[in-house]
Amino acid sequence: MKSMEEYRAHFPIFKNTVYINSCSYAALSIEVEGAFLRYLKDRHEVGADWIDWCDRLERVRALFAELLSAKVDEMAVTTSASASLSAISSSLDLSGPRKKIVTTDLAFPTEAHAWHALKKHGAEVVHVKETDGMIDLDDLDRTVDENTLLVAVPLVCYRNGALANVPAIRDIARKNGALILVDAYQGVGAVPIDVSEWDVDFIVGGSLKYLLSTAGVGFLWVRGDLITKSEPTQTGWFAQEDIHAMLIHDNIPAKSARRFEQGTPSVPNLYAVEAGLKMILEVGVANIRAHVAALNERLKEGVQRIGGTLKSPMDPEKHGAMITVASKDEYALVAALAEEGIIASCRDGNIRISAHFYNNNDDIDAVIAAFEKNKHLLA
Repeated sequence: MKSMEEYRAHFPIFKNTVYINSCSYAALSIEVEGAFLRYLKDRHEVGADWIDWCDRLERVRALFAELLSAKVDEMAVTTSASASLSAISSSLDLSGPRKKIVTTDLAFPTEAHAWHALKKHGAEVVHVKETDGMIDLDDLDRTVDENTLLVAVPLVCYRNGALANVPAIRDIARKNGALILVDAYQGVGAVPIDVSEWDVDFIVGGSLKYLLSTAGVGFLWVRGDLITKSEPTQTGWFAQEDIHAMLIHDNIPAKSARRFEQGTPSVPNLYAVEAGLKMILEVGVANIRAHVAALNERLKEGVQRIGGTLKSPMDPEKHGAMITVASKDEYALVAALAEEGIIASCRDGNIRISAHFYNNNDDIDAVIAAFEKNKHLLA
């Protein structure tokens, strides 16, 4: 296998920039760039090649399944996490006594929006509190009851990098008979995921962060025995059992998780996603996790040494790839870092530093030096 430094050479942005913003958008590799160019070449030479595009969709589906150690028929390829969540929400049955949907104060807005939109159908949406930046499991245990239909949690919080204890959350949901959904977007590709170990009901995510590609493609994993029990009304022709039948007098959803898909896939982005997923699988998510963990320990030590305040959990088992640092003016600090050639982002008063396998110790040292130079902006 190539070294991480050899992989780094595949990302031209590092020639003149410290890019450490994968929690927002991945750096662009020459492989993903080449995939976009291949799409344009195919359009010039072939025009509309639906056979190849449908084959490419199935290859992407298989790569997502491999990433999650899942079965291919359990994967839906969507256009975004929002589309995945909308399909799930449209499949939920609120006609019975279970009308409560439990989300958290760490939720990404899109996830929470999906549930609040169901209030018009009688849903009761409850937010579980956070304690020390983590999901409060005691509050979750008190909140989830026999009236709970679904428990939804983020694998990694987009604001502070906190990593959820999925097995503990699953056990609370299961003992009360509730479904459980994990929004894995901020973790997939940086944190290993095995659906058989998690034993949850739904996992959603997308391709533009740690999966190296671009917006326009998301995924949805659905537990196998739940698929045919689910009847999403947010649908489209790619959700049909036979997408080529072109039926207009009936709705015959696929027997696989494709029933959660909708319209024409984002074809150009399928090219990019295929290239990005292949690289992630080649590097290995476990290897990525170990590499980034070492960088993050260096970062945390440096931030503490210069008197900064870490907002992510200190325990490396309790945060994902992203580390957050408190700031008095996060937008000014992001701008100051950019002046030093460092690309980062911010949320909720915190600077987000999110390394990937293409980052190295020099990048971390540059971030720490820039923080020290701008200590007046640290909280």
